[in-house]
Amino acid sequence: TEGVHLTDDALAGSDAAATSLALAAAVRHLGDVDLVITGMASTDGETSLVPAQLAERLGLPQVTFASTLEVDGGRLTARRDADTSSETVEAPLPAVVSVTDQINEPRYPNFKGIIAAKRKSISTLSLADIGVDPAQVGFAGSWTTVTSAEQRPPRTAGTIITDEGDAGIKLVDFLAAQKLL
Repeated sequence: TEGVHLTDDALAGSDAAATSLALAAAVRHLGDVDLVITGMASTDGETSLVPAQLAERLGLPQVTFASTLEVDGGRLTARRDADTSSETVEAPLPAVVSVTDQINEPRYPNFKGIIAAKRKSISTLSLADIGVDPAQVGFAGSWTTVTSAEQRPPRTAGTIITDEGDAGIKLVDFLAAQKLL
């Protein structure tokens, strides 16, 4: 087992489209793959777009928001959990699957596992290695741009309703005044 790290200064500022372009090129560079597993969203943009765009660029079926995943022969089966229901979906391999944080129970490695991990090979790839022009990624290759950002205004103090036997009436009056009823 080996790891691959795609890194290049030109990737800075990439949006979901540019990120998926670079990742698709990296997957193609690796050769035939059976399964590409991604997280469901990044912590910066939280768009959940990269897995879908990656699947499209690779021409592979996609399964999103998988909370369980089983691979049997040339097919995968995944369960997606919603607030009130779950659904099971199947797809042929190769495929791209985005997973939720329910996909597994994280475990802490023991000392033997840590030493074994240090011996594993991790290769580093650049954009040149995977055949991507730097102008296709980063700020220049992105389809979207953040034009401004500002701090969220501080929260204002809420309204406290003290129950003196008429809290229900005060609550209805408050909601009506806010045009929530």
